[in-house]
Amino acid sequence: MERLLAFWKDTGFYHLFGEFSEHWGNLVMILLSLFLLYLGIKKKFEPLLLVGIAFGMLLTNLTAIVPGSEMYHTALWTDFMTEGSAYYHDYGRILAEGGLLDILYIGVKTCVYPCLIFIGIGAMTDFGPLIANPKSLLLGAAAQIGIFATYIGSILLGFTQPQAGAVGIIGGADGPTAIYTASNLAPELLGAIAVAAYSYMALVPVIQPPIMKLLTTKKERRIKMTALRTVSHTEKILFPIVVTVFVGLLVPSAAPLIGCLMLGNLWKESGVCERLRLTAQNELMNIVTILLGVSVGATATAASFLTLRTLGIVLLGVCAFALGTAGGVLLAKFMNLFTKNKINPLIGSAGVSAVPMAARVSQTVGLKEDPSNFLLMHAMGPNVAGVIGSAIAAGVLIALLG
Repeated sequence: MERLLAFWKDTGFYHLFGEFSEHWGNLVMILLSLFLLYLGIKKKFEPLLLVGIAFGMLLTNLTAIVPGSEMYHTALWTDFMTEGSAYYHDYGRILAEGGLLDILYIGVKTCVYPCLIFIGIGAMTDFGPLIANPKSLLLGAAAQIGIFATYIGSILLGFTQPQAGAVGIIGGADGPTAIYTASNLAPELLGAIAVAAYSYMALVPVIQPPIMKLLTTKKERRIKMTALRTVSHTEKILFPIVVTVFVGLLVPSAAPLIGCLMLGNLWKESGVCERLRLTAQNELMNIVTILLGVSVGATATAASFLTLRTLGIVLLGVCAFALGTAGGVLLAKFMNLFTKNKINPLIGSAGVSAVPMAARVSQTVGLKEDPSNFLLMHAMGPNVAGVIGSAIAAGVLIALLG
């Protein structure tokens, strides 16, 4: 009986119900993780990452209920990130005393996972539409207005400047970039920012169309754009090299993300690295996605997540995303005042870097107005420009605020 009683006292049920006032927050987070699993599995909202994030959240809050059994230790990382602490930047302590999720989280903290994800994205991305229509770069840049507008709004709401930069990057609609920026500027907000970023990426088909229709007329939505020119093989090879050199010199803090993105793309376009391209876009992407999702979810503990600040991040995130969508559409309308070959403003909304979902939304909304109007390839230009733009914006924020 003594052994059975000791076993019972070691279970999470005993601590959860016997010390409910201390662990109610963990129970709320467990329920939230189950809801996110439902969204990922049943509703197919960014399932490749949302399922991993939700399960990491489930694990970290389950094990936090029983003292000493944690797989992720917030206290260890607090010491690690506190300048002046005896354990400041002490990875040895994390390896020696940390749980499984602490060790996996090292890849997030060192920004290895987001960079590896960008290699895979580059290996799957065709920059041809952007090269064929360089004006698309302006639309991708305009969509980043949501990042900087939200940065200002976050400061007004009481966030510190680094925290405001990390929150604002949600407007780029790029999960790896959001994680990269938050890891550098505000790691204490990483869980909330990651969940918000991937949730809004999944909701692109819901959030964007009303904004696009509100800001455009029926006539503008029916504009048919001229066919894109054929891009040569040489141009496609030179593009990643030139972009890497230019961004590396202009914004060195963005070089890790842009460099990895362009390396993956160079493997794709060179035609001589087929094995590496296939590995980058399949095995590498799959493995890193698993590690990234679970370890990011582990940071969403009750103590760090159940705060008014988290609610503020969620609200600011949707504002950032909406402003980014509006910025791209409005610039396209403005450009039409001076250009002979008119731009369909719907493709401006694809400047947020949710690739290729945002481009598909532009196509879908355009087809509803005119079934013969195919905007997908035109929208891919701003879409891939948005990937570059959000990475550069992240580099600027890190350089100024880090």
